[in-house]
Amino acid sequence: MADFDLQAHREKQARDQVGVTRISRTTAWFVALAFVLLIGLMPLGQKVDDLRAFVEGERPTWIPRVLDLLSAIPEVRNEFQNAEGPWFARILVANRTLLREMDRFEDDLEDASALGQRVRPWMQQALARLGAGNEQALVGRDGWLFFRPGLEYLTGPGFLESGPLARRAVAAESWRPSPQPDPRVAILDFNRQLASRDIQLVLVPTPVKATIHPEQFSAALDPMAPLNNASFGRFIDDLEDGGVLVFDPIPFLMQAKEETGAFQYLATDTHWRPESMERVSVALAAFLLEHGLEPRARPAGYEAVEEQVLNVGDITRMLDLPAGQRVFPEESVVVRQVRDRRGDLWRADPDADVLLLGDSFSNIFSLEAMGWGEAAGFAEHLGLALQRPVDRIARNDQAAFATREALARELARGRDRLDGKRVVIYQFASRELAVGDWKVIDLTLGEPLPARFLAPETGQTLMVKGVVAAVSPVPRPGTVPYADQVMSLHLVELESDGAPLEDPQAVVYTWGMRENVWTPAARLRIGDEVTLRLRSWDAVADAYEGINRSELDDFELQLVEPVWGEWGL
Repeated sequence: MADFDLQAHREKQARDQVGVTRISRTTAWFVALAFVLLIGLMPLGQKVDDLRAFVEGERPTWIPRVLDLLSAIPEVRNEFQNAEGPWFARILVANRTLLREMDRFEDDLEDASALGQRVRPWMQQALARLGAGNEQALVGRDGWLFFRPGLEYLTGPGFLESGPLARRAVAAESWRPSPQPDPRVAILDFNRQLASRDIQLVLVPTPVKATIHPEQFSAALDPMAPLNNASFGRFIDDLEDGGVLVFDPIPFLMQAKEETGAFQYLATDTHWRPESMERVSVALAAFLLEHGLEPRARPAGYEAVEEQVLNVGDITRMLDLPAGQRVFPEESVVVRQVRDRRGDLWRADPDADVLLLGDSFSNIFSLEAMGWGEAAGFAEHLGLALQRPVDRIARNDQAAFATREALARELARGRDRLDGKRVVIYQFASRELAVGDWKVIDLTLGEPLPARFLAPETGQTLMVKGVVAAVSPVPRPGTVPYADQVMSLHLVELESDGAPLEDPQAVVYTWGMRENVWTPAARLRIGDEVTLRLRSWDAVADAYEGINRSELDDFELQLVEPVWGEWGL
């Protein structure tokens, strides 16, 4: 009986203690303090880092970064007031602007996180060693890296099936207008407009890396069977039926791969190797001659000079690894600079009868800012193969429309860039077929605009202060395969030395991103006051024209002659 009572007592004691935890007052204070410190140290550390950035001139204000979203209010209000239509339509316009600014604000918070900046590179390095990439970069075999959109283009559904990849990309950012996903619509319209001026369009869809080297992504893939999107064959057939000449580099790159056993693309970069690019340029020159499209200019006497270049691939930069990392080392290539009879570096000739519209595959060995040499790119070697001058408009991104839009702007300003042209070569990375915005662009020749904007004389530099009236977007560092980007500003209320200028506004091109780091200009908002050194865009166009650039939304401002701005003190 006693044992039974003891057992009952213990069961009652256990029931009484279930769910009850007794700790001392000292322990309770210690745990609470540790919890408060844990949740408080991160924002406190971020505030300290923001103050450091303000003192060092990296931030324009000491106000906490979490309040930066309030700076979007003037722009949202301005969009609502200037929008046309009934009030609910104006609210939708303002709401899209607010969504865009919220998206930028969240990205800014993520990128500026002091803890993230210190921890993320080392975590990414550990993951990369295990074969894991990130949102933009995927790790392949033997130290190779691949740009995710390129692989999605190859493995996704046919791009002619309502442009699924393009629609999905926009769905993630609801503030963006829906793209025109069918490339045939834009290209056939482009061809029609060129044909009306007796100009032949030649298309050069440049294959992405995994098309030529699938085996470097997976050992299960056949190295001699190039990959492509399911819609590519039908796309080519439809364009050729519409009168467009299509030059496909894939057979020439695969032939070189088979004959030499050498890689045709850089291991840690999105682009081709210089010798591969040269082979394609020679084949394209032969293609033009075969179709009776040889340039009419006199021989230019171009020569090539070898130069060795060492650089880190653009996909490596997208991984955001620690400085000095050794997981993906620098690559060495030999480029051949093209020079004229005088020994000067090759330059585009606006009077040439061949115009190349190209993207980063054209720029990779041309733009010194990309780190792979200069004057040794696709246009240069096409000119070398033809021994004739070539005109060029090239942009590093948004090849579905960027170069066509740049051409249209020049025409709308009254500058006839198509005058005397026989051939327009349209080169773009094939992934653009699935993810690009293939909008139709009008090539009507316009009249020069009256001089209402600041236009410094050649060689003149002006230090001005102005107010930001409009600003173009800048991509998040690491989300695009280019380390540098040029943005656009519309400045008003310009003054110099405290006095208002006679031409009180300007459209300014300036650096938005350098070496995958946002410049102070990238964080500007409408209403901010800024001091810049301005000079003629013509003074820097040769060096900066090909760099990825974002334009202002207002098309009339896109027609204004821009100036180049550098951050002033």
